[in-house]
Amino acid sequence: MTRFIAAALALSLPVPAAAQGQAAPSAKAVQRLNRAPVSKDVLKVKLPRPAVKTLKNGLTVMVVEQHKLPVVTIALWVKTGALSDPQDMPGLAKFTAELLREGTRSRTSQQLANEVDELGASVEASAPFGQDLTSVSASGLVEDTEKLLELVADVTRNAAFPADELDKYKKRQLAELEQLRANPQFLARERFHAALYKDTAPSRIAPTAASLHAASPDRLRAFRDKAYVPGNAILGVAGDVSLAKVLPMIEKRFGDWSGKGTAPSAPAVPKAGPRRVLIVDRPGSVQTEIVAGNFALTRTSPDYIPLTVANRVLGGGPSARLFLQLREEKGYTYGAYSNFGADLYPGPFSARLAVRNEVTEPALKDLFAEFEKIRDQPVGADELDDARRAIVANFALSLERPATLLSLWMNARYFGLSDDYWDRFAEEIARTTPEQAQKAARTYVDPEHMQLVLVGDAKGIRPLAERYGPNVEVYDVDGKRKDLVDTTP
Repeated sequence: MTRFIAAALALSLPVPAAAQGQAAPSAKAVQRLNRAPVSKDVLKVKLPRPAVKTLKNGLTVMVVEQHKLPVVTIALWVKTGALSDPQDMPGLAKFTAELLREGTRSRTSQQLANEVDELGASVEASAPFGQDLTSVSASGLVEDTEKLLELVADVTRNAAFPADELDKYKKRQLAELEQLRANPQFLARERFHAALYKDTAPSRIAPTAASLHAASPDRLRAFRDKAYVPGNAILGVAGDVSLAKVLPMIEKRFGDWSGKGTAPSAPAVPKAGPRRVLIVDRPGSVQTEIVAGNFALTRTSPDYIPLTVANRVLGGGPSARLFLQLREEKGYTYGAYSNFGADLYPGPFSARLAVRNEVTEPALKDLFAEFEKIRDQPVGADELDDARRAIVANFALSLERPATLLSLWMNARYFGLSDDYWDRFAEEIARTTPEQAQKAARTYVDPEHMQLVLVGDAKGIRPLAERYGPNVEVYDVDGKRKDLVDTTP
């Protein structure tokens, strides 16, 4: 009976044009009738404010109440991470964070895993490249709040970094590094960051085999002891909790923690240079991976909101210009997007896509045409309105998750944003004008200073790459400059 109903419903539904052998209509052929009842009112978004308390040892505690579900999220942010890695050991902060769960003074790796599983909870730690931040997080049922705080305190303060667990970790990481060298997206990002940030800390996006081999329990322990201190940390708790309820639990687990630490500072970055074209040669590749970009801004820049709107119009999703033009209209790629980073230092702006070899040239032409268009022409009223509404709607929906709420307020504290920043965010997005969006695009979408990276078969793409900049540089998949290597027998 179920199959009969399904078949009947299928027969009664209209058949898409493509299924009938007809060409699907172009995205540009879609006509707006503007008859949908769309409210012009700005969506009001007001976040629950965190209760903030600083312990005697300098640890900042933030508690965000959200009583919809009996769950809790805990996040400990230490303001030291990958940007503080020694020059000779990229990845030290990452290694340290990812070994926290592999055994403490009182628990083995297996015991930790079993306790977390029994709670139906999660405990994670990370120190992403490009940030001066290490995060230890946990989530589970609110009734297990004290136990989760105890686990976070144990792995953060008492991680033992057992030699046998470090050896197993090294083997996994070395295998992952080999896999990354076969990934064109990684190769493009690596070369792009190296071109943009040169030899400064933000240029590094992955560890090296040498740094993995040099890692030892003593090096990890020394990094932890120096960086993981309460005066350099924020502890956030969000969910069906209150400050009065969790503060005694926090005092019990973290009150005797000591150490002042130092506030993170912006790393030095080079000045923007003229456009360069860099090829990562993958002989025999049937695709070209493309990344083009330049410096964006710091997180506290007043241009952050206008650039958020401009980027949404350009490449911030499947309804943005890059996706519609390069995928829907031209069929060059499965997806074309742009984004930007903003940190203590100017993050990168970049656009990215992967195309078949034979359409690399027209895809580049259309990509740079879209760069010029977002710079030279004010965004139309309807397109701008769609972009602003999408940003605000996504922002409002994300607030249903306690982890997101907590992250927003911890970000505000980390970067020194105003206490009402997130209350004003939706309204300021909605007030962004075409002129403000265009000004941001003209400032940060800068074709004359773009670093253009092409990953593919150099023999086929080098001739067309030379049209986008002089002195094309060619590298192999290991990052070595090929056109400087003497190949004479």
